[in-house]
Amino acid sequence: MSEKENVSTQETYAIDDAPLNRFHLRITALTFGANFSDGYSLGIISIALTLLGPQMHLSSVWTGLLGSSALIGLFFGSLFLGGLADRFGRQKIFITNFAIVSVFSFLQFFIQDATTLFILRIIIGLAVGGDYAVGSTLLAEFAPKKQRGVLMASLNVLWTLGYVCATFVGFFLQKYGGSDNWRWMLVSCTIPGVIVLILRFGTPESPRWLISKGRVEEARAIVKKYIGERAVLDETISKTESHRIADLFNKELWKRTMFGGLFYLCNVLPYFAVYTFLPKILQEMHFGDWTFTVDTILNLFLLLGAIAGLWMINRFTRRGFVIYTFIILAVLLAILVILPSVWTVMIFVVFAIFTFTMSAAANLTLVYPAELFPTEIRGIGVGVVTAISRIGAAIGTFALPVIQDSLGLNIALLFMVAVLILGAVVSIAWAPETGKKSLEDVGH
Repeated sequence: MSEKENVSTQETYAIDDAPLNRFHLRITALTFGANFSDGYSLGIISIALTLLGPQMHLSSVWTGLLGSSALIGLFFGSLFLGGLADRFGRQKIFITNFAIVSVFSFLQFFIQDATTLFILRIIIGLAVGGDYAVGSTLLAEFAPKKQRGVLMASLNVLWTLGYVCATFVGFFLQKYGGSDNWRWMLVSCTIPGVIVLILRFGTPESPRWLISKGRVEEARAIVKKYIGERAVLDETISKTESHRIADLFNKELWKRTMFGGLFYLCNVLPYFAVYTFLPKILQEMHFGDWTFTVDTILNLFLLLGAIAGLWMINRFTRRGFVIYTFIILAVLLAILVILPSVWTVMIFVVFAIFTFTMSAAANLTLVYPAELFPTEIRGIGVGVVTAISRIGAAIGTFALPVIQDSLGLNIALLFMVAVLILGAVVSIAWAPETGKKSLEDVGH
């Protein structure tokens, strides 16, 4: 009996039910790139601005603009590159994104004014935003459904690790980097970008996307090579040339699109706003000389929360997890607002619990979107909900220092409480349960 005939007589399994293998771990590791770089970029700009601001005499408006610049780029990158990935393929965008990230991260070293830095960081955000849409889509389309939640949620752990690493690098360069230390902080973003770019060469195309384009033989070859000899793919995926953003708002998908965008926005808006300007917030909370120590401990709670969230993803339903974390976060942040400023120990404890919960809940933002849409429209679907989230995060990140300077920190935090309450309401009304379903079923 030939090898081909022998394989055909063995029991086959769907790609969604495939055993976890080394390739699944490799594609997960390669997808980490956008998340680590995004977290690192946000963490490093928060420290760089404390030096760049006084040197360039930046107003609170310019501080907000620079803090939110990458997020503005993320909005457009997620929106448009996700659609291109549905049309031209996941793999091409997956590699191109980090060529852009690497080049423009390096150019940050040479900036002489805030406007140039603003433009460069928007371009970096464009590429990272496209990678959010394409990377999570590509990973979801390869991952077995039993491990899909954990693999995708682990992306948030790397985002948090990137943020924490940036904090330590930033504080080190702040102390030893000299007069141009903020330049070294910004250009350090080039290092993870180049590493990710090199490692991504050779990444295969998504077989689900190939099926949707009628390229069946190519899809079968990729499944056989990377998933297993006995793995089979659902070949009934709709063959379609292109989809429009308007298709996401038809009668079958509009609730999922609205939920995806609003849930994502309500999660990341307070996250990005608070942690982009964490040193400034801690100073206003009267931690004084303890600001660096408290900042460091809260960063560790961010990392612990992200790791704990991996366990929670499989332990709880998607719907229950999203609803209850929004409620808990709103209550904790409201407590921070009403606590007297002299109760610094209690403020620290509540802030630590808030940080842990926020980081755990953020894991869902990298799991839920890809589970909401069918294959033929998944790239643009993930792109649109990511874009909605990032424009909201950009608005929040721009607004927080402006509101804090004009109306005070408590008013700024109350705005974040309102956003978290909105997230709870939207989730109660529209959150679907997608955790146990095949990717070919979740979007229908």
